[in-house]
Amino acid sequence: MDLLNTLLDKGLRRELPTRDEALAVLATSDDELLDVVAAAGRVRRQWFGRRVKLNYLVNLKSGLCPEDCSYCSQRLGSKAEILKYTWLKPDQASQAAAAGLAGGAKRVCLVASGRGPTDRDVDRVSDTIKAIKDQNEGVEVCACLGLLSDGQAERLRDAGADAYNHNLNTSEGTYGDITTTHTYADRVDTVQKAHAAGLSACSGLIAGMGESDEDLVDVVYALRALDPDSVPVNFLIPFEGTPLAKEWNLTPQRCLRILAMVRFVCPDVEVRIAGGREVHLRTMQPLALHLANSIFLGDYLTSEGQAGKADLDMIADAGFEVEGTGEVTLPEHRAAAHAGCGSHADTDAGAGCGSHGGGGCGPCGSGDTERGPKERAAEPVSEARTDLVSVRRRGAGTDLAPNA
Repeated sequence: MDLLNTLLDKGLRRELPTRDEALAVLATSDDELLDVVAAAGRVRRQWFGRRVKLNYLVNLKSGLCPEDCSYCSQRLGSKAEILKYTWLKPDQASQAAAAGLAGGAKRVCLVASGRGPTDRDVDRVSDTIKAIKDQNEGVEVCACLGLLSDGQAERLRDAGADAYNHNLNTSEGTYGDITTTHTYADRVDTVQKAHAAGLSACSGLIAGMGESDEDLVDVVYALRALDPDSVPVNFLIPFEGTPLAKEWNLTPQRCLRILAMVRFVCPDVEVRIAGGREVHLRTMQPLALHLANSIFLGDYLTSEGQAGKADLDMIADAGFEVEGTGEVTLPEHRAAAHAGCGSHADTDAGAGCGSHGGGGCGPCGSGDTERGPKERAAEPVSEARTDLVSVRRRGAGTDLAPNA
């Protein structure tokens, strides 16, 4: 396909595709899917070889969030029967992190539900970061605490945080349909605060909320403009008890197309398969490793993932290798510049950027609203696989051993 040859050449040169090219990736047929994966896979290998970075989530504070994000099981008014607990103590969080690190993770993501941290919360998380780093040499720590106030990113950096996650989630045009208690601009502001403080910015999206192809391209181009170092791609987990519980719009093939599109638009960035891969990619997960170079190990915030050993076996069986703590994730040109998604030389990098309030490195819930003038995704609704959605009952906040 001329399209794929063009996208491959652009990806190897770190050149931004046109919007029409990005949309065309999402419109490819199932017969063309392996060709799409092969082309995007060459771009992935150019910048990241066959390494897979493992990340591990620790939910510091679960549930009871005052924000109304429709996708989230921790949202205001959620009826999802998830774990609810207040702040873990630093030693409890460090113990939870140790399980993931022992399983091969090199980054720990510390997440807390809520609109954003108070200064006292920043103190708590700072103590937790210190506890984790004192006991684990070389570990990376990413914080995900919601909307940041002035000076908080700098305090987290000084405490030893390496990165800050705050997802855009969806396009600016549809953001108000998903969340009303904060704005898209609020999210943009937090990602920019993290970046300005010298933290590695981590910001991504959630697919499967009823968005159109145009919405997906909008948010990915916005992310490229925002320039994060890592882009987590979440696939909506439609939790019962949330507004999006009936949104089963994803097939494994569509998930692969979305990941390929993200790779073409953000060729030299850490693309992470985040929440929902087990639910929606299912047996196609190994193919997704040819597109993304990073995954979460084990469980998520409020849902269970596949067994940690199964993750490691999948990586090995697919011919990939776990990235070691001594290896630098980003390509040399990006690591040196501490840059983000795509080339700084681009001037047509898309429609601005966004940001996401309320904690979450991975998604938790789901819901449906009007999409305004845009068309919804044309693909048929997938079969609801509620059997694959398991509420987390182990690990942080429980007396049971974590999955890592």
